[in-house]
Amino acid sequence: MQMNIAEAKAKLSELIAAVERGEEVVLARGGHPVVRMVAAASFRPAFRFGVAAGEVDRVPDFLAPMPEDELAAWE
Repeated sequence: MQMNIAEAKAKLSELIAAVERGEEVVLARGGHPVVRMVAAASFRPAFRFGVAAGEVDRVPDFLAPMPEDELAAWE
């Protein structure tokens, strides 16, 4: 559904209801699309904090000295 901004101002409640039903609403200025309205629930962040929460038991101590055999392998 596409609608000019001036008309959309008067019908905002109806447009929001349409978006909640899953419709996509495009707002236009001078006949050219400028805004696309979609339901906020359809957005999923690309990254979430805590994705691996509880998956990692032990983190190695990177500041601890290396054992002599590993150190020799790097030399």
